[in-house]
Amino acid sequence: MNKYRNFGPAAVCAGLFITALTAGFADSPGLELTVNVALDRHIISPNIYGMAYADPALAKEISLPLARWGGDATTRYNWKIDSSNAGDDWFFMANGSGKPSAGPDKLIESAKGWGGRVMLTIPIIDYISSVTGTDCSFPVSVFGQQQKTNPYVHPIVNGQQTDAGNGRTPDGKVIPMTKDQILRTNILNTPQIQGDWVRYLASKFGPTAGGGVAMYEMDNEPGGWNNTHRDLHPGNLGHDELVNKTISYAAAAKAADPTALIVGPGDFMNHYQSDGVPGDGKAEHGGLGQGNYYLKQLHAYDVQHGVRLLDYFDEHFYPTAQDGQTDDTVLESTRSLWDTTYVEKNWIGKWQGPINLIPKFRNWVDQYYPGTKVSISEYGWGDVKTVIGTLAEADVLGIFARERLDMACLFGPPKAGDMAANAFRVYRNYDGQGSRFGDVYVQSTSSNQASLAIYGSQRTKDKTLTLVVINKTETDLTSPISITGFKPSAKAAEYQFTGGNPQGLSALPAQTITNSGFTETFPARSITLIAIPQKT
Repeated sequence: MNKYRNFGPAAVCAGLFITALTAGFADSPGLELTVNVALDRHIISPNIYGMAYADPALAKEISLPLARWGGDATTRYNWKIDSSNAGDDWFFMANGSGKPSAGPDKLIESAKGWGGRVMLTIPIIDYISSVTGTDCSFPVSVFGQQQKTNPYVHPIVNGQQTDAGNGRTPDGKVIPMTKDQILRTNILNTPQIQGDWVRYLASKFGPTAGGGVAMYEMDNEPGGWNNTHRDLHPGNLGHDELVNKTISYAAAAKAADPTALIVGPGDFMNHYQSDGVPGDGKAEHGGLGQGNYYLKQLHAYDVQHGVRLLDYFDEHFYPTAQDGQTDDTVLESTRSLWDTTYVEKNWIGKWQGPINLIPKFRNWVDQYYPGTKVSISEYGWGDVKTVIGTLAEADVLGIFARERLDMACLFGPPKAGDMAANAFRVYRNYDGQGSRFGDVYVQSTSSNQASLAIYGSQRTKDKTLTLVVINKTETDLTSPISITGFKPSAKAAEYQFTGGNPQGLSALPAQTITNSGFTETFPARSITLIAIPQKT
């Protein structure tokens, strides 16, 4: 989980060219939406609609394709006793059932019920949890009084908290641990242990290629171990340390299941571009940041051994609060995913300029390890209970489709009754009968994407053209829509989200499509799904 989050010209081609109606131009000049079904066609990966720890009701409703089992605590998960440790997130507390792989197994079984698959996190840190009770790394009885103690789990005796400190002295200094102290509640992690887990999972659920675990992520945010898991790894992460650990554990996973798909490093861009640590950073590795060095070395391993140990180059991403932030800047911040000209108004923008996340990662992959997919296995974009959070999520999912992202999982996803569930319904079940946004993206552009965004696709099974239009502004916007390379039926079905229907999409009257096209008014702060059947 992120520590930095603060908030919560289309060409004419064969086919019928539907020209835009002139009505609406005077009222909303420049707001033109253009779709060319013959251009920019590419498959949309269903894995971009993933979630971590999804609400089962919503997962079933939208047939969630990918469920991620990940987050800070999974860094030190011991599958043999189903135990982990929350680290600095919660007083370094351990927890577990004692039953091998119980938590992940339950998620895998649940995902089968809604037709999805699971991505699991493989620990590659030096130690993993060895206790199943509510033991902790920094008991007061061992380390003395601390800055904070868990107020819930361990009892108070004579007015003093007996255990579960936060690992800092009363004046805030970090308490170091010896190896013996670490081994009190942890055991040494090894590639053999993790390889045995993959072997167990492949035996019980089938290999990855046979419908088992979809993919394995090499730990969770290793660049933050020195914070979240500082009891085990107090120092910063070096370039070679990350590469060598990844190779060891990914090779063990591939040996246990040769069809396994590997995701990594599962961290933040600031770590990928940092100087690294003295003796194991940019200076010692040709000036390469950690991300580029990681890709280069894993490619070298592939060339030497004929085994691909990295299938997805992965990022975790949360927009950080901007100077003078408003609802509009939250909605604007989705441009960080793709826009080479957009600079966030915060410390990130001052430090590195445009983020341009997905194209930048694709360029890195093309340069250092061609053929590797690009993913964002953890992200979040605002409050899932609000209209703004819903619009932002719908925009993000459209961007993922347009920019050819291969996988993504929302962390802290909405429940079925939360507003932002509608962002997923638009793409995965807009009519309540299982109808979805298409699986092939088509060129779709807006003359003002910041105000009125459009994302288009075509369904392979019935050739229906589906459009998602997002009005991000506080006023109704009227727009002519032109479509090229497609013969439409006379009527289109429409479904819409506004703040007035927080728990579902409203079915609208059928939209008339004529040979001269159509114009539509999109309400303020709304999402509209337009499904246009192909004329037979």
